[in-house]
Amino acid sequence: MRSGAFFHRLILGSAIFLGMVALSGICSAAAAPAEFVPQWAKSAVWYQIFPDRFRNGDPSNDPTVADIAGADPMAPPKQWRVHPWGSDWYQLQDYEKANGEPELWKHMQRRRYGGDIQGIIDKLDYLQDLGINAIYLNPVFDAPSNHKYDGASYHHIDPNFGPDPKGDRALMAAENPGDPKTWVWTKADELALKMIDEAHKRGIRIIFDGVFNHMGFNSFALQDVRRNKMKSPYLGWFTIKSFDEPSAGVAFDYEGWWGNKSLPELREDANGIVAGPKAYIFAATQRWMNPKGKGTQHGIDGWRLDVAYMVAHPFWKDWRRHVKAINPEAYLTAEIVNTPDVVKPYLQGDEFDGEMQYNFAFTAAEFLFNEGKYRIGAKAFDKKLAELRNLYPPGVAYVNQNLFGSHDTNRIGSYIVNRGLGNFRDWGKWFQMSQPVNNPAFQVRRPNAYELQLQKLFVVLQMTYVGAPMVYYGDEVGMWGANDPDDRKPMIWPDIAYEKERALPDGKLRPEAQVDEVWQDPELHAFYKKMIGIRNAHPALRTGSYKTLLADDADGVFAYERRLGDEVIWVVLNNSDDERTVRLPRSGFDEFEDLLNARTYAGQRPVMEFDIPGRQAAVLRASVIPLNAAAPEIQARK
Repeated sequence: MRSGAFFHRLILGSAIFLGMVALSGICSAAAAPAEFVPQWAKSAVWYQIFPDRFRNGDPSNDPTVADIAGADPMAPPKQWRVHPWGSDWYQLQDYEKANGEPELWKHMQRRRYGGDIQGIIDKLDYLQDLGINAIYLNPVFDAPSNHKYDGASYHHIDPNFGPDPKGDRALMAAENPGDPKTWVWTKADELALKMIDEAHKRGIRIIFDGVFNHMGFNSFALQDVRRNKMKSPYLGWFTIKSFDEPSAGVAFDYEGWWGNKSLPELREDANGIVAGPKAYIFAATQRWMNPKGKGTQHGIDGWRLDVAYMVAHPFWKDWRRHVKAINPEAYLTAEIVNTPDVVKPYLQGDEFDGEMQYNFAFTAAEFLFNEGKYRIGAKAFDKKLAELRNLYPPGVAYVNQNLFGSHDTNRIGSYIVNRGLGNFRDWGKWFQMSQPVNNPAFQVRRPNAYELQLQKLFVVLQMTYVGAPMVYYGDEVGMWGANDPDDRKPMIWPDIAYEKERALPDGKLRPEAQVDEVWQDPELHAFYKKMIGIRNAHPALRTGSYKTLLADDADGVFAYERRLGDEVIWVVLNNSDDERTVRLPRSGFDEFEDLLNARTYAGQRPVMEFDIPGRQAAVLRASVIPLNAAAPEIQARK
């Protein structure tokens, strides 16, 4: 999904996961005859990149004011320039003040920071060192907005992401965009292919964001309809309400996504997206998956599909067949924001392989972070996780993207800071509550040490549980931010000087004692790297079976086993503020190595005993498989 003041209407208008895992009778999906998911996706550790905010690798291609025309807010600004990367987030620059607009969202929407494809290439080694082996890129196709969900086309990378914007636009202007035979490869396109190859050299897969429900106001098809009216070959692509008739006082009008005129919806019938745009989407899909016919090893490894639940099933079934014919190992993941009865049909083997599993985030928040009536105990947590695992056919739970933050939610750090405000699961209400312009009670400060420890506890769960973990860019170095647009701050890099965050959303300045410094948190980064390394080193954590060992409401301890062949790993989470003494019957295990805390528990005693401090965890690898392992006993230290 994309940003804008209209976004909350989507959330409020959809039945978003309400009571999702509590529903009965729908949590045991009919088993498919065999797994249909690509096996590599089970071992993926995803990293989500918002391109404009990740890294400016080539300042010469930075956008101009002409390049942002057609994006929200659609009225042209009086003054504009590329925003300083290290500036105070809420502090308006002089050029913004000159526009005289009181609405903060307008300023935030107009900001461009200059992130580009070269910046991603430059940081592939950083991602490889972190342990990342899969990247999900927010849209990179030609579009005027910072989020790129308003695509002008699907077959060209945005020229401002490449080395020659002016030259690329001249090449693109000579095409017939409706005829793939005329399509050229711009320098931005070529740089994207280089990025894919460079990622593959490092063992990193890449998927693109497919935004096939709608295009943008600047799209070649809509602009042709606007010019040529009834004679346009793209007339049937959209739902046109009226054409420009100045003499009659009638303006060009069409159906926009949730009424937003910067996002004209592609027309659908009973079979989904209609023939014209469908053929175009299929051609663009082929282009990026097997570029120039050189082979799928030079193309992207799959797609993430935006608002997939708003496109009819027949389209996705046809499209999946097309994708899998190009590359049977391609991974397809979808944003399906709805109730289980809507989610299930998309994940039966003939549409998508997995989904962005927001409900994993909701459930984790209820156990690890929430307070008061929105908090659940270990037993309820165990039950909800089981219901989620059983919702899908075989293999799907292992390739679902287990996330917390994204470009559509507040960052995990800021959620933890504000964990007493409400319920993340009630996404429509929470979306507005977690926007400081709508809720002055939302705290925009940096997380403290205790709150970072809660984040670490989530990371242990995320990296050891069933599913493919996905890290939102910057979470690993301690970035914080409220909901859209504050979750899209520019990435923190050690070679960039950052101003202190003094300004508040209302324009006032904080007291000096509350000013936040902006810097990478090396301890948090090291923790992410360690936990990712543990996951990557142990197959049982990626593809092993799952079994709950203990769910203790009284002590707040949750323990589970991951097992694959001879490898057995027990994960113990102490979700209380008090230290717990853990007693585990050995039952044939000769030794446990705590992979997280570098400890070894050895000997032939019948019971192994160790302590876990409050809000910490242990990741225990057994050296011998027991024939009959007794259930572990976990009790609080008195």
